[in-house]
Amino acid sequence: MNNLKSLQCVPCRGGEPTVTDTEMQAYLPQVPDWEVVEVDGVKRLVRQYKFKNFRQALDFSNKVGELAEEQDHHPLIQTEW
Repeated sequence: MNNLKSLQCVPCRGGEPTVTDTEMQAYLPQVPDWEVVEVDGVKRLVRQYKFKNFRQALDFSNKVGELAEEQDHHPLIQTEW
């Protein structure tokens, strides 16, 4: 099994194979604090972060957005306070 940090993201645009349940269980130890949640029949990785204030939350969201853009992968990012 590959180290997730060494892999490049391949956006799901149809035609890309999803990870199997066995692969998912093998990868999960590499992403502590994340959980698999099924939404409308699709398994997704979800993690909730907490910050001291809205500014920190917004800065974090913007950094994630920049990394996502570099990878051409655009996750759902929900920023609330």
